[in-house]
Amino acid sequence: MRRLVGFWLLVTSYVGFAQALQVVPRPQSVEVEGEPIAVAGNLYVVATPALQGEADLIRTWWNATKTTAKAGAVSAELRIQQGVPAETYALRVSEGKIVVAGGSAAAVFYGIQTLIQAENGSKTLPAMTVRDQPAFAYRGMHLDVCRHFFDVEFVKRYLDLMAEHKMNRFHWHLTEDQGWRIEIKRYPRLTEVGAWREASQVGPYGDQRFDSTRYGGFYTQDEVREIVAYAAARHITVVPEIELPGHARAALAAYPELSCTGQEQPVATGWGVFDDVYCAGNDSVFTFLEGVLDEVLALFPGEYIHIGGDECPKTRWHDCAKCQARIKSEGLADEHALQSYFIRRIEGYLNARGRQIIGWDEILVGGLAPNATVMSWRGEAGGIAAAKSGHDAIMTPGTPCYWDHYQSKDPGEPHAIGGFNPVELVYLYNPVPAELSADEAKHILGAQANLWTEYVLTPEHAEYMILPRQLALAEVLWTGPRRSEDLAEFRIRATQRSRALKARGFNVAPHFLLPESKPFRRREPK
Repeated sequence: MRRLVGFWLLVTSYVGFAQALQVVPRPQSVEVEGEPIAVAGNLYVVATPALQGEADLIRTWWNATKTTAKAGAVSAELRIQQGVPAETYALRVSEGKIVVAGGSAAAVFYGIQTLIQAENGSKTLPAMTVRDQPAFAYRGMHLDVCRHFFDVEFVKRYLDLMAEHKMNRFHWHLTEDQGWRIEIKRYPRLTEVGAWREASQVGPYGDQRFDSTRYGGFYTQDEVREIVAYAAARHITVVPEIELPGHARAALAAYPELSCTGQEQPVATGWGVFDDVYCAGNDSVFTFLEGVLDEVLALFPGEYIHIGGDECPKTRWHDCAKCQARIKSEGLADEHALQSYFIRRIEGYLNARGRQIIGWDEILVGGLAPNATVMSWRGEAGGIAAAKSGHDAIMTPGTPCYWDHYQSKDPGEPHAIGGFNPVELVYLYNPVPAELSADEAKHILGAQANLWTEYVLTPEHAEYMILPRQLALAEVLWTGPRRSEDLAEFRIRATQRSRALKARGFNVAPHFLLPESKPFRRREPK
């Protein structure tokens, strides 16, 4: 009998893992040790003050109103374990006792997320031991709130999804040509003027059609603090993006003197790339940006500030006397080197204040700033170049990490910007390129999915674009790169997880998921 039990455990560990433990992302090691245990009765939580947030989470999940020990109570012991990596945890469930130990509060939080998913509304838990840790340190999701604005409640909902799937970096794209979304008290016109556009492009890009509706919105600094605190409670670091030197039309609408021409112009109403950018030869531009960044730094305590650096046309710089004078006085080769000068100057300001910059891979052009981290979006070449030069990189190539792309070839799909990134492609993505040596590969911090919102107008549509693709990327980044033979088993878990999310009101795309099973009906004889 014991040999049969051992065989069954082996099967559940590999072939039938999905039936044994329907958790996404898949833990590194699971040992199922006996019959399921009922989730019922009184729960007694033991936790240090540093883990009170996690203690509250497990009480809420258990629906525990009492926290005192008494006969028959299930005990939940939460503890930080010294000498193990910060995001590593161990979870043990046995009759009458749950223990979650991790290298940090974040690790304990992740263990509880595994616990909650394992129960999955069944009111039972497997008797099990889980040992788990992430494959990558940076597990990111991005949200563009500039092309279309999403309110505080939806941003929190977005963070909840991230937290449940053990993702830990929220890249918040806050400034663009089409809208400035963060209150800066020193420069009130950024939101008075820059947060609003008089129309929006509608329909396919090639149609060049526009509505006539004034559109906009922004987050007050109190709302930003609220979101940052909400994320921190879920062990998510918010990475704000303040675009420079390009994608600046909203800021230039508010303060036209910061452009090369000084001409007044509206907040952009259409999508695309625009010639008007910050004037690199004007010192008042740097005074302005430093003032903006001072307030940003006070709101966001994380290590990274994303400064954009992408898609900056050089047309205005080429014709601008101030920019040409800057090129000459700094001994720069050309306008591409002028962009590098711009990025380096901003980096120096942020480094002096204890922060690091992330930029899109165009910051490699003209020479990479000394301490910059590269976010590689135009394929993987930028990340490879950064890693080979000793710089950290985050992989977010258009294929498969741009989730404004179609995820199905179904003709009924809502309009998207183009491309095709199905769940299968996301699941089989390896963020570490084969071209890198073992030492170079250490510079690949992880990966990120980007949701640009030119064609994503509502929270429901945003959820549709990220689910179930987020489940696939979360597993790649936590469990490690997957193989094609893992897909069938993942599909079972992704389906069950998606059904749980749908039951809570999330709008999950049906692609990739298994169909609902139909109840058996016996055919009556004629």
